Amino acid sequence: MNSVWAPLAVAVAAFLWGTTGVVASAAPMVSPLTIGAVAMGLGGLLQASLALRGMRHRHHLLLAQWRWWLVGAIAVAIYPLAFYSAMREAGVTVGNVVSIGAAPAFSAMLERVLDGRRVSLRWKVGIVVGVGGILVLGASRSSGHSDALPAGPQALWGMALGLVAAFTYALYSYSAQRLMREGISSRYAMGAIFGGGGLLLLPLVVLTGASLLSSWTSFAVGSYLAIVPMFLGYLCFGYGLSRVAASTATTITLLEPVVAALLAAAVVGERLTSSGWLGIGMIFLCLLIVTLPMRKNRSSPITVSNE
Repeated sequence: MNSVWAPLAVAVAAFLWGTTGVVASAAPMVSPLTIGAVAMGLGGLLQASLALRGMRHRHHLLLAQWRWWLVGAIAVAIYPLAFYSAMREAGVTVGNVVSIGAAPAFSAMLERVLDGRRVSLRWKVGIVVGVGGILVLGASRSSGHSDALPAGPQALWGMALGLVAAFTYALYSYSAQRLMREGISSRYAMGAIFGGGGLLLLPLVVLTGASLLSSWTSFAVGSYLAIVPMFLGYLCFGYGLSRVAASTATTITLLEPVVAALLAAAVVGERLTSSGWLGIGMIFLCLLIVTLPMRKNRSSPITVSNE
């Protein structure tokens, strides 16, 4: 059953995350740094509060893995600042495409370098199809008709920030899984890492968060982002991450740019072309290739190298 529910939980998380760009666009006067700090900071503290009792009882396990806890917390703090800035600079669709599309490759790189793992042929085929779909989807935006779409140096800067977001996303996913391998449940591992990230973001929340109180719309945006995608979404992601490899989980979250693109087309006016729909189809094909059960190993398309 885990082979079914774990990928589904990650897919639910990806769907919730896919709503963040459109929701954040409803508060254009609020800095993306503020939105990112409030969303991930408060969402992370909510996760920590939910797992506080268990973390106290397992503090010796967390202290033994303090390096991965710290790395994960720092990555959590950096990720939302880069992610929301990427969407503001490059557009909702392109920002999501780069931030999420590059994450599986970074995850596979981390697992290969740090764990000696090598990916299976099926995963390689899947990721080629998925990244190809991401590139087609992203390229399709350049032929859209929205006057609001950024271009030139601004778009390039946004894509660079998206790569930073992709790497930190892969890094905190890997760090959380390292804690889980040491016997720390997903709930407590995610609570510790996201609580640490929330604490690091707290000064920025205090300094800039007042802008979210300037209107009911801004307040609703901040509340939604903190509670739904950042809190509930990462509960689902943590459940899935405890049962599949980090590279597999980040590949499943390629669903996020699809949701973001569809919502951006419907709400923001970032229209999808025929090539955009082709890219979406390729991403769904990638998800089928990566997540369908295998005969020998139903939990993950990753195989451990004997090298």
